[in-house]
Amino acid sequence: MSASGSLDDVATYLVPRATRGDADARDPLLRSCRPGVYRWALVPTGEAADAAEVTQEGRITLQRSLHRYAGRSRFTTWLYRVTRNEALGLARRLAGRLRLARAVSREATGDAATSGDPLDQVHATGVAALAGTFLTGLPRRQREVFHLADLEGCSMGEIAERLGMSTVTARVHLLRAR
Repeated sequence: MSASGSLDDVATYLVPRATRGDADARDPLLRSCRPGVYRWALVPTGEAADAAEVTQEGRITLQRSLHRYAGRSRFTTWLYRVTRNEALGLARRLAGRLRLARAVSREATGDAATSGDPLDQVHATGVAALAGTFLTGLPRRQREVFHLADLEGCSMGEIAERLGMSTVTARVHLLRAR
């Protein structure tokens, strides 16, 4: 029997109770889904760390969205779609980080190119690469706040308004990013 077949068997018993909010059914269901979700996530991501992140995010999404499962398809089909959407979301986030790092790098090397000093150009390129590395390592919200505050020069009030958060929350994200 395939792994998804056994998961469908477990789901047949647990999903109806879990969708009604029964934690005694939800928790074992989530545990039994983890290996399959990880395997499915490994295919589009290609890396164990990314697959683990997709698996964790998928578990959160599954926990929040389980009540929406209507039973029109097999549970594993629905779960696969959730996993695939999480993997695509991770790919978008990683692409955004890469674009931001490249933009910072281009901006820094462009400034150095105007100075004419080769040493300034080498230094600026190294600083841009380092800054890009640090930026890509930040969580999305911290990166957004940092970019708006330190690279765009926006005020805390403007950042809070743009991102739909309080100014205190924006300050906390900026503090953590720095």
